[in-house]
Amino acid sequence: MLKVTLIKSTCKSLKVHQDTVRALGLRKIGQTVEKPDNACIRGQIFRVKHLVKVEEA
Repeated sequence: MLKVTLIKSTCKSLKVHQDTVRALGLRKIGQTVEKPDNACIRGQIFRVKHLVKVEEA
C-alpha cells in the first residue's frame, strides 16, 4: 500500500493535474489516502509528483 498526501494546491495547475489529484481521492491540502501499489496508481502519482508526497505503508 502507498500513502499519498496532497501537499500543494491544485489551483492554477493544469486541468489534467487537477483531474488526476481528484481521481486519487484527494480534495484538501494535508489529506492522506491509502492506495494499492500497482502500475496504474504509480502512473497517476508520477503525473502529479510535484503536488503530492508518497510513503510506503
